[in-house]
Amino acid sequence: MKFFIDTANLAQIKEANDLGVLDGVTTNPSLMAKEGIKGEANILKHYETICELVDGPISAEVLSTEFNAIVEEGKKLAAIHPNIVVKVPMIKDGIKALKWFTDNGIKTNCTLVFSAGQAILAAKAGATFVSPFIGRIDDSNWDGVELIAQIAQIYSIQGFKTEILAASIRSPLHIIKCAEAGADICTCPLDSILGLLKHPLTDIGLAKFLEDAKKM
Repeated sequence: MKFFIDTANLAQIKEANDLGVLDGVTTNPSLMAKEGIKGEANILKHYETICELVDGPISAEVLSTEFNAIVEEGKKLAAIHPNIVVKVPMIKDGIKALKWFTDNGIKTNCTLVFSAGQAILAAKAGATFVSPFIGRIDDSNWDGVELIAQIAQIYSIQGFKTEILAASIRSPLHIIKCAEAGADICTCPLDSILGLLKHPLTDIGLAKFLEDAKKM
């Protein structure tokens, strides 16, 4: 399973990349705003900087919701760097745009997916990635990880090539459960990635080794 970091913070992206396990980056307008990045020119430049830091897919989200506008915005994003993946919302015009991008060799990430039916449409339209938001599904008293497993089973049976990108990750346990359920990728905050490092027995064992080493 590949690891993407879900942020627009350059320091966090660099820290995750320095671990040697980072495969890509996902962003969205909310994450850009959180970093104080405003204005089209600044946003495009920020994507370019991220592409210089990480050699992997970088999802850049469109803000438009109408087909022609999505296509035009997506073309502009894709022109930034070969690693840019155009992030398109799961709406009717989004599906139409996914098909257009697929036919024109532009990689895509279908975002805001909350059902297997939506995931099927995204795959049929040729999306490179599909992003089920499992944390938000959990918030609505449904099981987000179960959706990952359902989509993985459907894609396997039907032979769809779209990769399942588990999004809205809330904890290290989410990452583990998504790996078990068949997600191809998890995109998560830095804290969730670093959380996989932690175990109390590791801390106890290391402290014992270091203490014993002083006696040598």
